[in-house]
Amino acid sequence: MCSVGRLVQLTLVKRVYEWSKSTSGLQFIPKKWNWFCVIAMGNSSGHNNTMTIPPGKGPHQVGCTDLMVGHTVQGTFMRIYYPCQATEHPHLPDWVPCREYFNGLADFMKINRALSERIFNYLFGSCKIPAAWNASFKPDGKYPVIIFSHGLGAFRTLYSAICVELASQGFIVAAVEHRDESSSATFYFKENAEPGTKRHMSSDISKPVSDNLEEVWMYYRPLKTGENEFPLRNKQVKQRADECIRALDILFDIHSGKSVENVLQSNFDLSTMENSMDLCRIAVMGHSFGGATVIECLCKEVRFKCGVALDTWMFPLDEEIFPGVKQPIFFINSEKFQWIGNIIRMKKLDSAIFPRKMITIKGTVHQSFPDFTFLTGNWIGRLMKLKGEIDPHIALDLCNKATLAFLQRHLSLNRDFNQWDPLIEGKDDNLIPGTNITIPHSSI
Repeated sequence: MCSVGRLVQLTLVKRVYEWSKSTSGLQFIPKKWNWFCVIAMGNSSGHNNTMTIPPGKGPHQVGCTDLMVGHTVQGTFMRIYYPCQATEHPHLPDWVPCREYFNGLADFMKINRALSERIFNYLFGSCKIPAAWNASFKPDGKYPVIIFSHGLGAFRTLYSAICVELASQGFIVAAVEHRDESSSATFYFKENAEPGTKRHMSSDISKPVSDNLEEVWMYYRPLKTGENEFPLRNKQVKQRADECIRALDILFDIHSGKSVENVLQSNFDLSTMENSMDLCRIAVMGHSFGGATVIECLCKEVRFKCGVALDTWMFPLDEEIFPGVKQPIFFINSEKFQWIGNIIRMKKLDSAIFPRKMITIKGTVHQSFPDFTFLTGNWIGRLMKLKGEIDPHIALDLCNKATLAFLQRHLSLNRDFNQWDPLIEGKDDNLIPGTNITIPHSSI
């Protein structure tokens, strides 16, 4: 009965999905099916009917690998994107690494796991990241480094469009997967007394090197009834910053030629990255909760020379740390997410000494930065606020170019990214200098 029920569910999802491609039925969706149909129709009416994560536009082909250092929850987990050697038929990794992440997304969205897993897998299970899995590293001088922090309910792979583009332009990008219970899902390992008896996750790319390690999954922790949110989020943002700094420490070890043990089985040779990083040119970048993590990192770690904060959620931060942030910050905001109180807190970081820049991309929403914006159809994407009114390719292109110009300016890079300097000032038809939010003068 269970398997029959699952087959019926999947068949129904497929039928609703195929039916949704026709606009004839859109006015007649029964109310109780609205949410189900919204998810099931997520991949209809796409951008030229090809809903894929865009490849990098820079001169380098991009590879990626996963690195877990320390198997316990106190260890560090990240996906590294890097310039790689050219290969004709690269193996592209799945965008969502395994089914447990679908379960985490379901929990975060407060929908049924069993049904949502089939829907998500049907809609997104074949999506690939445009980066060659475990491809050979490309030595080419020393690459500047970016540590990337994801948003609330996300995980390490959901911002691959941004990370791939930056790597294609000659950066090593480490996307941290946070273990502060703000990810929709993540995992670590515990030692098992009976080696070889435990089944590991459904993905082959994240198997442990030791048979006596058993994966433990950590899912998003929602607020408890009556719980004050600030203490939780403030504790999490501090842990997130510590995780980013540990990731940076590991990259320093790899650069210096120290032996770094990957808990995960991997064909990627970390020793090929020895002496490959420009450790005087390091930036931190993040979206939403990750934007708050950027500011916390800048306060805690002077090795970060500047920060790029995408649609930052300022709530988790202690304002007492603001005077301690001495590095340049670039706020890139969406048009629809921000509000007066949040912008006022950003403005409290303004300085006559340390550069602070802010732009807003017209027609964007909060989810215009993660990859979902490329993988959902136009009208459904807008209904679910995964897409704004602007073409997501145009929006992310502006974000990436402005970021690269800012990084060249404040990391003193010898590149041609300064051709996009006007974007830092919001000089483009699709940009607003500063913010679209009107702030009362008394608040300033």
